[in-house]
Amino acid sequence: MAFPQPRPRAPELPRKRLKTLDCGQGAVRAVRFNADGHYCLTCGSDKTLKLWNPLRGTLLRAYSGHGYEVLDAAGSFDNSHLCSGGGDKAVVLWDVASGQVVRKFRGHAGKVNTVQFNEEATVILSGSIDSSIRCWDCRSRRPEPVQKLDEARDGVSSVKVSDHEVLAGYTGHKNQEYKLDCCLSERDTHVVSCSEDGKVYFWDLVEGALALALPVGPGVVQSLAYHPTEPCLLTAMGGSIQCWREEAFEVEDGAG
Repeated sequence: MAFPQPRPRAPELPRKRLKTLDCGQGAVRAVRFNADGHYCLTCGSDKTLKLWNPLRGTLLRAYSGHGYEVLDAAGSFDNSHLCSGGGDKAVVLWDVASGQVVRKFRGHAGKVNTVQFNEEATVILSGSIDSSIRCWDCRSRRPEPVQKLDEARDGVSSVKVSDHEVLAGYTGHKNQEYKLDCCLSERDTHVVSCSEDGKVYFWDLVEGALALALPVGPGVVQSLAYHPTEPCLLTAMGGSIQCWREEAFEVEDGAG
């Protein structure tokens, strides 16, 4: 007779606010973890991009070069480069260490909502309100995109890249004012979504039930990011970001 397997430990959800960082860059339009989750990027309405250690609350570098507000950003797998897109219709490739613009790609007819590197960080994919996705070769000097995908019938608000596929999310829901993020938790057990009512909602992926409504503050939760391997959540509201961990988490000496 086979004994039943012990039930796996229930995933811990980040309910405890560890830090609030005033980013000093106008409204924070997006917050993103880097590939390993040690750092994060914030995109500002003041045209800047900033790199932080969110647990320590330290600003590492600011990046200036966009002509209008920055709407999304991503880091390369080796942390050497960043890409960003914004209201100036441009896609920018940055050198992390120097803070300099490496390339500026132009071609979108409207604001760039979303950017993502491919796995090797040789190509940037950008999605725009102009209903197209464009693929830019980081190593080439050619100004035009290497590929243009324009099957979308509406503005593209998010792009995800796998080994051989590009997945695009199209606007179609009722959030007219804001482009609101949603993502999966680090163990893929919950869908986590922003809202305009000041809360972050965690939905159990198997049950389809609401597991947690996390109150962040009195405004719109503009953006969120989930750590790749730990129950750690970043949220953006107004001009600040908030760092959340599970209840049992203790800040190590020197990390606070």
